[in-house]
Amino acid sequence: MIIGVVIGEFVPGVQAAFETAQFRGVSAPIAVGLIVMMWPILTKVHFESLPGLFQTREHWKHISISIFVSWIAGPFLMLGLAWATLPDLPEYRTGVILVGLARCIAMVMVWNQLARGDMDFCAVLVIINSVLQIVLYSPLAVLFINVIGHEKAGLHLHYGDVAISVLIYLGIPLAAGCATRYAVWASAGKTFLDEQFSPYFGLLSLLGLLYTIIVMFAYQGSAIVHNLGPVFRTMVPLVLYFVVVWTAILMWMRSLGIRYERAIVQSFTAGSNNFELAIAVAIAVYGIDSRQALAATIGPLVEVPVLLALAWVALYLRVKLRWNAQFAG
Repeated sequence: MIIGVVIGEFVPGVQAAFETAQFRGVSAPIAVGLIVMMWPILTKVHFESLPGLFQTREHWKHISISIFVSWIAGPFLMLGLAWATLPDLPEYRTGVILVGLARCIAMVMVWNQLARGDMDFCAVLVIINSVLQIVLYSPLAVLFINVIGHEKAGLHLHYGDVAISVLIYLGIPLAAGCATRYAVWASAGKTFLDEQFSPYFGLLSLLGLLYTIIVMFAYQGSAIVHNLGPVFRTMVPLVLYFVVVWTAILMWMRSLGIRYERAIVQSFTAGSNNFELAIAVAIAVYGIDSRQALAATIGPLVEVPVLLALAWVALYLRVKLRWNAQFAG
C-alpha cells in the first residue's frame, strides 16, 4: 500500500497511463490483477462435488441465510452508515453506497482461502451472488441513490453492463480454473494436482493480490494524498461495516453451532464487497475524476487491510475457542 501511494504521488503520468488502458470502465492493470488473483483459487474448487451441496436441507438453510444478509441486511446497513457518517459529503456517500450494494465475487475467495474456510461452499455462494448481482444491483442502486437519497443526477444502470462485469471478474477466472483443474487431473492424476501442482500454483493468487493492491494505490494515490480529510471520513462507514458485519455474522454462526469452515465463509461473504463493479459503475456514471469514483476506490483500500487482519483474527479464534471441538454441525 505504501509503495502504491508513493508511485501514485511521485511518478509522473502514472494515472494517465492507467486511464489509457481500460477494461469495461476499470483500469486494465487492475482487471488483469483481479483475474490472475482468482484463477489459482478457483482451480482448487472441487467442482465435481458442488451438486451435492444443493441436495440437503441444511445447505439450503445456509444459502438462505447468506442471501438475506448479503442482499437485505448488508446493503441497508451500509446505507445507514453512509448517511450517519457522511451527511454533508453527498458525492462520497454515493460512492460508499455503491460499494455496499455490490456483493463480493472475487476477493472473498482470497479471504476464505487465507482463513481456511470451506472453499466449495464459498464457490456456491459466489455463483449465486453473481446471478443475483446481475438482477438486483441496478434496481437497488436506483432505489438507494435516486429514491431514498433523492440524488439529483439520474443514475441509470443497465443489466447488460453489470452482467458483463460479472462475466469478466468471475466468468474468465472460473473457466480458466475449471479448465486448469481438470487438464492437470487428466494428464498427471489427482494426487499430483492436490499435493504438488495446487500448492505452488496457489502462490500466484497471493502475488496477484499484492500486485493488485500496489496498482490500486498507485492509481488513486495522488487523489488520496490531496483529499485526506474526506478520504479519512469516507473510511469510517467502510471500517464499521466490515468489522460489524463480519463479527456479527461469525458470532451468529457460532451461536447456531455451525462448524468453523462454514461459519467463516458466511462471515466473509457478508462482510466483503465487489469493489471492481462499484468502481466501474461510479466511473461510468459520474466520471473517472469524480468524488463518487474516489469514494468507491477507497472501498478496497479499506477492505484489503481490514479483512486481511480479520482473516488472522479468524484463525486465532478457531484455535482459541476450540471451535470445531465444540460443534459438529
